[in-house]
Amino acid sequence: MTEFFEAIQNVPLIRYSLLAGIVSSLMFGVVGSFVVTRRIGYIAAAIAHSILGGIGAAIYFNRVHGVEWLTPMIGAIAAALISAAVIGWVTIQFKEREDTIIGAIWAFGMATGLMFIYFAPGTQTNLESFIMGNILITSEKDVIATVVLGALVLLFVALFYHKLVAVCFDEEFASLRGVSARVYYLLLLAITGICMVLLVRVAGIILSLALIVLPAATASRFAGRLWVIMIVAVVLSIIYNVGGLALSFQMSVPTGPLIVLVACTVYAASFFVKRRAR
Repeated sequence: MTEFFEAIQNVPLIRYSLLAGIVSSLMFGVVGSFVVTRRIGYIAAAIAHSILGGIGAAIYFNRVHGVEWLTPMIGAIAAALISAAVIGWVTIQFKEREDTIIGAIWAFGMATGLMFIYFAPGTQTNLESFIMGNILITSEKDVIATVVLGALVLLFVALFYHKLVAVCFDEEFASLRGVSARVYYLLLLAITGICMVLLVRVAGIILSLALIVLPAATASRFAGRLWVIMIVAVVLSIIYNVGGLALSFQMSVPTGPLIVLVACTVYAASFFVKRRAR
């Protein structure tokens, strides 16, 4: 571990990756608790996969039409928010066909992204960094973007916490109490989409769902109150990200998959630990 601590001091990329992982963990734990409570993990997965469409479009328009401001990060955020809005509308309007339509959106986003990347001229795009994740390519600008997005997400959660909780536990009762349940459900999907964008950098499109679900799912086995689940999930997420980064550095293995394996192992182990009375 001595080498890892020395790398933090001497290698900017390691330092940026560590900072981005810690800041992101705050969002993953908080928003992941909502996702697990509302049981919308499959929607989070669909949003994550549709993000590739935005990334591919950003790369294409940047290279072909010289739209320099349209970075993969901006494209991913746009795709995540559009997908969240479409999925939210579909969920509300077509409940009986929800799973089929969400699956179609999932596939459309992936296919669109691959086609944009295929027709983008210039250097071949490294799809592996998007599909499998690579937190070690985090730059100083990425850290700043992560902090800004994290602050925005946590601000929305703080402002609308009670309404989001009401929508997660009993949407019909919330509507009867005058809460616009549909609006706050869409807000929940939007902030989930932003989290998925940041998760793609850490664990990639394929593995991102694990990092937003597993910390909260593990925490929910030992806590009943949502705010307690959030705190435990944040702590677990930080441990997974920091520990996974340190282990991957020492073992010279991919960071994202190792972080997910650690999270899966802890979640599996939680089934062998007796729950405390809630």
